[in-house]
Amino acid sequence: MTTTVIPPATQAPRTPAHRDGNVLRWLGAYASSMIGDNVCYIALSWAAVQSGTPAQAGLVMTVSAVPRALLMLGGGVVADRFGPRKVVIGSDAVRCVAVLALAALLFATSPSLWLLALLAVVFGAVDAVFMPAVGALPARITSRDQLARVQGMRGLAIRFANVVGAPLGGLGVALGGAAAAFGLAGMLIAVSVPLLISVRMRELPAGDEDVSSGTRAAEDTGHARVAVGAAGAEGAKGADSEGAGPGRPARATAWRDLREGLRYIRRHRVLAPLIAVIALGDLGFVGPLNVGLALLADQRGWGAAGMGWVLAGFGTGAGTAALLLTVRGRLPHAGRLAAVAILAGSVAIGALAFVPNVAAAVGVALLVGLLAGLSGALCGALLQTQTDPAYLGRVSAVSGIVSLGLAPLSMPLTAAAIGWWGTGPVFVTSAAVCGLGGVLALGVRGLRKAELPG
Repeated sequence: MTTTVIPPATQAPRTPAHRDGNVLRWLGAYASSMIGDNVCYIALSWAAVQSGTPAQAGLVMTVSAVPRALLMLGGGVVADRFGPRKVVIGSDAVRCVAVLALAALLFATSPSLWLLALLAVVFGAVDAVFMPAVGALPARITSRDQLARVQGMRGLAIRFANVVGAPLGGLGVALGGAAAAFGLAGMLIAVSVPLLISVRMRELPAGDEDVSSGTRAAEDTGHARVAVGAAGAEGAKGADSEGAGPGRPARATAWRDLREGLRYIRRHRVLAPLIAVIALGDLGFVGPLNVGLALLADQRGWGAAGMGWVLAGFGTGAGTAALLLTVRGRLPHAGRLAAVAILAGSVAIGALAFVPNVAAAVGVALLVGLLAGLSGALCGALLQTQTDPAYLGRVSAVSGIVSLGLAPLSMPLTAAAIGWWGTGPVFVTSAAVCGLGGVLALGVRGLRKAELPG
């Protein structure tokens, strides 16, 4: 069967991504799904607290992390083998059905912990394929020179979902209990499905084939196309080739695809250090801003309102950084700029523990959000633009495990360390870990010189 692939030059959108209806439909679907997730989180936490002890409620809220961490690498393989749009649509459909089914059960009977835990496990398992697919999807809906802008738009959607989702979830619980909130979450997630179905997909350029597995993601035709001929044989050099021969593809297996994806990251002069930078940044950032801030506010007598203002300052700064990338689309010297932002942000994180009052803390948090948002958006944009689209699911999976699997481990360690040594030393140590990421970004020439396409 002959497949015609449109050359990349003809695939570039006539308008920037933030004015492209196709990208905006994807963004609307993503935002609706994320708002639904936030509403579902509020409903789940409320129902868990009402149904069991605080310890049991905490277990329900954290049980989803296990399947997410264990299955995410496999989820990256699934996204690359079957195409990210199909995976995202299927994931949202499963989540929608699961949430609406639980809402119906809660309308009929009182909530039980095992039902809530089951929903959390389902969400964690679905997230393991959803998140890598979300990371791989932008490269299939816009051209490479627009991926940085799309990364900024995605950041804005996340901020919007965080701001809107929690009040909506609280309103749903107040009006109709957890069942009503779950129903609202299910409807919001359902909105994303038809929007995603309407999104048009681009073909991967011929050079972006994953010839090691003998397939290329083919969403529009619904089946894998065989990579044959001299180009396929040449591209498979260095990859496992048992079962392959002239004119025949290597036998495609999920395990082979996973190994090839990890090998691709390890050998890439930008991606390997970039993921290490992301890991160091998250390890140094997550603990102080999630656990340390609450303990700091309690020690200083700022109260919940003061902590809320500090978080608002951080969110404003991060949103501003995402807006900047959305409007500009490209910032020069991206690798060097990300490194400098990480280093400056780490200094701001350390300074947060020594501010004298809430107003100063809000100002420092605004700076932290701006710098962390800028470095995070640039790192995400570099990851998108430096990765061969055929590997984006697997690369996104590895990056997701770093952010969602390793970084959360720092939260209990941060809380325990603050109990032993106090907020100042722990914030400074966390800042130093974060700063190591900036040092690494400056020290690796390939990453320091990395640029976003213009």
